[in-house]
Amino acid sequence: MKFGQLATAEGLILAHTLRLSGNQVFKKGRRLSDLDVAALRGDGHQTVWAAQLDAGDRDEDEAAAMLADSVRGAGVRVAEAATGRCNLFAEHAGLLWIDVERARALNHLSPDLTLATLPLYSVVRPDDMVATIKIIPFAVPSELLSSACGIAQVAAMQQLIRILPFVPRRIGLILTTTPGLPDALLDRAAAAQRVRADRLGSVISDERRTKHCESSIAEALAALCATGCSLVLILGASAIVDRRDVIPSAIEQLGGEIIHLGMPVDPGNLLLIGRIGQMSVLGVPGCARSLRRSGFDFVLERLCAGLTVSRADVMDLGVGGLLHEGPWRPTPRAQPVLPPQVAAVVLAAGRSQRMGERNKLLEVLDGKPLVCHTVDELLATGVRPIVVVTGHQSEQVRAALSGRRVVFADNPCFAEGLSSSLRVGLTQLDSSTDGALICLGDMPKIRREHIESLLAAFDPSDGREIIVPTFAGHRGNPVLWAARFFPMMKELSGDAGARALQQRFVDRLCLLPMRDDAVTVDVDTKEALESLRSVGT
Repeated sequence: MKFGQLATAEGLILAHTLRLSGNQVFKKGRRLSDLDVAALRGDGHQTVWAAQLDAGDRDEDEAAAMLADSVRGAGVRVAEAATGRCNLFAEHAGLLWIDVERARALNHLSPDLTLATLPLYSVVRPDDMVATIKIIPFAVPSELLSSACGIAQVAAMQQLIRILPFVPRRIGLILTTTPGLPDALLDRAAAAQRVRADRLGSVISDERRTKHCESSIAEALAALCATGCSLVLILGASAIVDRRDVIPSAIEQLGGEIIHLGMPVDPGNLLLIGRIGQMSVLGVPGCARSLRRSGFDFVLERLCAGLTVSRADVMDLGVGGLLHEGPWRPTPRAQPVLPPQVAAVVLAAGRSQRMGERNKLLEVLDGKPLVCHTVDELLATGVRPIVVVTGHQSEQVRAALSGRRVVFADNPCFAEGLSSSLRVGLTQLDSSTDGALICLGDMPKIRREHIESLLAAFDPSDGREIIVPTFAGHRGNPVLWAARFFPMMKELSGDAGARALQQRFVDRLCLLPMRDDAVTVDVDTKEALESLRSVGT
């Protein structure tokens, strides 16, 4: 390929954008035609900065496409090349695998050919871009391109870039307890593991809570092994500090082995990897009570992608293993990170039209009015303030909640729909509020543990700004929203609520699987109420 200031001629590729008189623009990379040459010469451009391809050269787009096709493996899709660039995308969720040595060899071959990728073992979703090929000049010699493709294809069964799909696993979870350990802490820890498993295509199929002692943990492990779990997570009330500690001793009591304890990743140092027969066991570090990324995630992701994790694999994680500071540390190195301040807005203003003349919120269930069930569960958590929005039969609803520490807000426009009550409730919250649980007043199966689970998943600073509970794949309520969405929620109209915002900000959404159907059960009809009465809440 020739490059430089060349006599204007057909077939040249412009190196720079040219603006001609009459506002005509010839962009960089344009291959000149006879008409282009005439226009340029007529405008005084007898020479141009350009490239002229030799007989054996490959055009930048052709070269990019060929090299991209050579490096791509299973689960990777190649997009159309343009301007010497060709992007590669994930076809399905999984873990990105790269032959690092061959990728380095390719990039060392020539500065004219470049391959950039996401980090090895990155978690990817469908249509995530995982790599890009960029050809620097306008063309490359065929021999160079052949050499590059040869590096990429040197081992057909070891494709340079591929996506390892997540293998669905039945995961058991053991949470150990000590006297005085709050149930709320266990609820939040369990919720975090359910979210992790769901993101990796797996499910927490069995959860057990037991004393933090060797015999109790061994008994729970044996039970989970019998249920067919392929992986068990043990999150202890006390951290594992030695191979002879309680949790590793319980594993060995069942004939298991300790593969490794400790890892050069912070947070996540106190991770244990063990095995009982074919069942993998992870002693989970305390930082995993949060969904913030830790060394535990590195190991769990690889196991769920069907990889084995050896002692050497763990010890290789130290470079790049310093992740972030967290609020769980006994003595944080930086300023302490306070948990988000979350309020609740209970929507209790509706007319209950499907119930006929009766106000469903005042109907008695298990000895108290329906509206009291959700409010009482909120009061059992740290959620404050609790704003109850009233409208239809406002005085009667307030009387039903008499004596409870809630803030009442009346919605005179309740007939306009749910959004009007949402607006009234959010107006009661001040600037100290980081988020709000939007609760329906007719969901009597909601319990404190559901609320604590939502609070556990909520972390606006880490991108989890909208927390939606699910059961059996169906979205439910209550939904936890970060404060930055309040202005948009106040602009809503009608009775549809904020579901449209969930779709608009899907990248900030966290779906939280729940263990029962409480989040999807509300009371709209007499039949639904009688059904609940017949079985109890």
